[in-house]
Amino acid sequence: MKKSGYRTSFHIYIIFCLSLLVIFILASCFFFSLFSVQKGDGSTVVNNWVIDFTENFKSQIVFINNEPLITQTAMTQLQEERIGLQILNEQGQELYSYQKPTQAKISYSNIDFLKLYHFGYLENRETTAFIGTLSNNGTLYSYILYFPFKIAKVTMYLNGENFTYGKTIFLICMSTTLILIIISGLLYGFWITRNISKLTDSIKEIPNRTYLPLHKKGAFADIYESINALYEEIKNADQLCKETERLREEWIANITHDLKTPLSPIRGYAEILSEDGSVSIEQRKRYSQIILKNVEYTEKLLNDLKLTYQLESGMIPFNPSNGNIVRFLRETIIDILNTPEYENRIIHFESDYGEIICSFDSTLLMRAFKNLIINAFVHGNQNTEVTLQVKKSDSSLTIIVSDNGNGMSKEETAKLFNRYYRGTNTDQKTEGTGLGLAIAKGIIETHGGTISVSSTLGYGTTFEILLPAIKID
Repeated sequence: MKKSGYRTSFHIYIIFCLSLLVIFILASCFFFSLFSVQKGDGSTVVNNWVIDFTENFKSQIVFINNEPLITQTAMTQLQEERIGLQILNEQGQELYSYQKPTQAKISYSNIDFLKLYHFGYLENRETTAFIGTLSNNGTLYSYILYFPFKIAKVTMYLNGENFTYGKTIFLICMSTTLILIIISGLLYGFWITRNISKLTDSIKEIPNRTYLPLHKKGAFADIYESINALYEEIKNADQLCKETERLREEWIANITHDLKTPLSPIRGYAEILSEDGSVSIEQRKRYSQIILKNVEYTEKLLNDLKLTYQLESGMIPFNPSNGNIVRFLRETIIDILNTPEYENRIIHFESDYGEIICSFDSTLLMRAFKNLIINAFVHGNQNTEVTLQVKKSDSSLTIIVSDNGNGMSKEETAKLFNRYYRGTNTDQKTEGTGLGLAIAKGIIETHGGTISVSSTLGYGTTFEILLPAIKID
């Protein structure tokens, strides 16, 4: 076992022994309190002193003309101990008393006498009565001593003098119990240390990815289950990092290729225009248009990269203003359809409201919805149609963008908003940057909203945008 294991076991053992010592001290105090009483002068004595005092007091009672009296010594002793006295005849009637309590009777029945003998009190529990007997000239007398404290009579017979054998048994039992507790404490300490050592080894294996999930029972079951769950999350995070790194490398390769693609014709046609003087005006115009088209594509790639960085770092300019979002969405659709590339496409628009005034950044939000709609056309086919629905509630705005295109598998849907992911379910070459949907998601989240996607392969895809944070008038 390692040194740390021994230290742990030692600490557990020390705590255990200290706890046992405290319990032993408290038990001893409780045990002592049961078998001790405090006298009137404040001193503490073993409780059988009461019985001895009662038994010996008979010698202090004298008879003069058959009338009971007590000696001066007895009177002084009763005063010092604040003990009351009654002397009774055979019929239970009082013959003599000295500083008796106020609740004491002058005549006792047999039942009262038995109750007083067994319990030590009749009404007032602040005193405890003990009864003694003596005889004079063949006549039986009884005397009652009232001690000024409460005491359980059952403990009168459990003392060092009358319970010597019991004390021996008690000491043997206590010693045996103490030894068993110490041994069990040591075994428990080593058991705890062993399990903690295993837990420590398991935790050390996690960073090295060599941990094997363990399913334990008993006191440490929950800890092992938590470690298993933690390791599973770490494995998933590792897998996600690997996948993200793979997609990033793939994206870098694709973006590098996409940047080279427009640069090649730009350079080629620029060299022709600068070196070949026989180029006609029509050819010069056509070459210039090709160069401009590729420049625009390059600018789009760079803008997507810049916008992605701004969204990720929270540095994107966000300038919301109040406007009619229904009109805004209609204008966005018209702007897409006015593009020659998509002028023959069909986009349906459905809204039960002609006007919904809310706060949004029109420039950013137009970019988001254009990315969603154009993405459906790029990854669909020539017959793909897009439907845009607007729904309103008291506290939220829901915009649904759906298409009847090719749809996606669950694996593709799970990766759809990844910054480096490009859809593959298309027959044509995808010239996008792979950032369109990630940008759309970032813009919607900047507005305080959420976006979710559902898709069925062969039936189409649906995006649901919820904007709960937008104030709707």
